Amino acid sequence: MTSFDIDLLRRAFPDRRIDYYPSIASTMAAAAGLDLRSIVLADEQTAGQGRHGHAWHSEPCAGIYCSMVLPPTPLLTLALGLATAEAIASAAGIACDLRWPNDVMLGGRKLAGILVQLVDGRAIAGIGINVAHRRFPPELETEATSLALAWKGSAPLPSREEILLALVRAVDEFTGEDAPTIVRLFTHASSYASGRRVVVNLPDGTIAGTTCGLDDAGFLRLRRDDGTVTLILAGGVRASGT
Repeated sequence: MTSFDIDLLRRAFPDRRIDYYPSIASTMAAAAGLDLRSIVLADEQTAGQGRHGHAWHSEPCAGIYCSMVLPPTPLLTLALGLATAEAIASAAGIACDLRWPNDVMLGGRKLAGILVQLVDGRAIAGIGINVAHRRFPPELETEATSLALAWKGSAPLPSREEILLALVRAVDEFTGEDAPTIVRLFTHASSYASGRRVVVNLPDGTIAGTTCGLDDAGFLRLRRDDGTVTLILAGGVRASGT
């Protein structure tokens, strides 16, 4: 893939600040301090950020690596997951799953991820989507996928610009929803939200059980084998057996 057509994006959203970098350490770091609704976009990240201190694999010109400056609305991470899945469905016609709280999944592998950090009262929302990746580092081979690897259509793979245009519009839509609507939509869109046997990695150990929905604040309920229900506030959720 070639570099982003940044002029196309700026014409589509003339009222937004869109900063573009051929290569940058992290779009999230560059977005800190910018005005609301600003977007930082890069063709490559050399120190892309994932959850729990992990790095985000950012192959040059192969994915969408962007950060948006947003108001810190309730359930923002869940709303962004919904928006990302909607953008992929709209641009590529591919239906994705959502793994609580921040992963967009395809065929049981991670296609996109969201990371939200609060900086000076504003939410810096980093979104990474694997688009044209044909291979991943050995440690990610069984965990990650891309639109290119899943693409079965005779038409060309949608461009990163098409996906990003859909993403910005979907973010505007879903971040405008209230908390009960986001919980309802996420529960409907996610096979992980209820009735899924999972393992959760927590700072003090690992627990297993079956998911039993989200509470009003968007946290995950986990019914453990002894029948007790634990509220998962944060942690790495994995399908049991994977």
